[in-house]
Amino acid sequence: MADRRISRRALLGGAAGGAAATALSGVPYAAAAPSGSRTRSADVVIVGAGLAGLTAADALARRGRSVLVLEADDRVGGRILGEPIGGGDFVEMGGEFIGPTQNRIAALANRLGVRTFPTYLRGDNVYHRLGTRRRYPKDVPLPPDSGAAEAAKAIVQLDQMASEVPTENPWRAPRAREYDSKTFQTWIEENLQTPGGRFLATLATRAIFSCEPRDTSLLFVLFYIAAAGNERNEGNLERLVATEDGAQERRFVGGSQRIPEKLARQLGSRVVLGAPVNRIVQSGGGVRVEAEGLTAVGREVIVAIPPTLSGRIDYRPKLPADRDQLTQRYPMGSVIKVNVVYDRPFWRDRGLTGSALGDLSPLQVTFDNTPPDGRPGVLMGFIEASEARRLDRRSAEERKRGVIDNLAKYFGSQARRPRRYIEKLWDEDAWHRGCPVGIPSTGTLLEYGPAIRRPVGRVHWAGTETATFWNGYMDGAVRSGERAAGEVLRALSRGGGAPPPGGSRGSRGGQGEICQENTRGDADCRIEQ
Repeated sequence: MADRRISRRALLGGAAGGAAATALSGVPYAAAAPSGSRTRSADVVIVGAGLAGLTAADALARRGRSVLVLEADDRVGGRILGEPIGGGDFVEMGGEFIGPTQNRIAALANRLGVRTFPTYLRGDNVYHRLGTRRRYPKDVPLPPDSGAAEAAKAIVQLDQMASEVPTENPWRAPRAREYDSKTFQTWIEENLQTPGGRFLATLATRAIFSCEPRDTSLLFVLFYIAAAGNERNEGNLERLVATEDGAQERRFVGGSQRIPEKLARQLGSRVVLGAPVNRIVQSGGGVRVEAEGLTAVGREVIVAIPPTLSGRIDYRPKLPADRDQLTQRYPMGSVIKVNVVYDRPFWRDRGLTGSALGDLSPLQVTFDNTPPDGRPGVLMGFIEASEARRLDRRSAEERKRGVIDNLAKYFGSQARRPRRYIEKLWDEDAWHRGCPVGIPSTGTLLEYGPAIRRPVGRVHWAGTETATFWNGYMDGAVRSGERAAGEVLRALSRGGGAPPPGGSRGSRGGQGEICQENTRGDADCRIEQ
């Protein structure tokens, strides 16, 4: 992405001047920076320049607060990543879709001037199972499988169960102990009897979470379904899996990474790339955030990376046990995302949408990922869960052969003549170690769930895993950044007085914030636009 990606040089240009311009008087630890480390100061230090961290930084900067964002990678965007394919076009190698009820990412994109266009959905979808390939109309919700009727009943049942799970605190659901004590695999085996029904439920799990049903708890699945909505619209499973009227309905013109890139450009030298944070030290007077080659000092810190990665930072004083135990039980999903480029979208000539589902290995889910002008043709797909873990250890050529063979079985022999094959092994990425979302194991939400958002002294948590709506999606990331910014603004307005690590803060909305208080007495806030 050299032709568009924000470079480290561009963001760091004027960094020395920025350090002086944003220096705070009386900020602690400035003299205690590690030997050879530059020091910069700001009201708020933010760890991670993904969508959550950049949203928080943008919200705070627009309220007149100084911010400094430290990013370990050499780019911004986190789990959002674009890859150029020529002619000014990009394909998304990470998060890309936007759909109904995702109003916070929609509002942000609109403010930044990033437009959307509909995911291609003209013609028939493809379903391939047990050696048979079938076409079926795009407006039919489930593929033509003998287990489809049973799967449809399961969807209704799961929606009903999810309606009883509060998104702000799923561990307080009436049957939380029962639900968090069993895996989703156990529920499938108890409630679905046909091989087809079980296959479709397993396929949906892989497609949504990039994990196997045995990897996560039933309570988390129900919470995720409940969170697929917003303050005015109850979540449901149909919205998670659907393209039309669902989470995959639209894409961003030029790719979704334009959103974090535009935010980063506005923040300028306040974003520092190539600065992995290894330690956060706090006291009653402030925080010191130590990164490679740079020490940042401030009054509050927002950690906007996935829970499992946040647990790899050294905290002084140490984190409370429940927060540390939470991070030990929140691994990332396993996924390899592939985009295969052709001269033209030949499948459209055959009346196909480019969307396929199947039992082939390794590619079981595909979409048409062609740019909005219709050229070149791009088929996108996912290698997920156990298949991703197996193929992580194989060669790129072996993965490519498997993907191209699968595409030929889905869409015909023309799929064997690609112009380019592009893949992203998220499991192997040093700064992400998986995608698209953290997957809590059984018992995690019940025992440690309240620690997911609760501040620890001056340390606040953001990231899509902390969102109460659209958890795991770009909309959830934006919501989390807005909430964390609201928390920090309230802390700063009180003069930065923080309780000892492990204590808790009251949370009330201040002027310029819109908050919805939940049953724990804290709030889900966003900064008023």
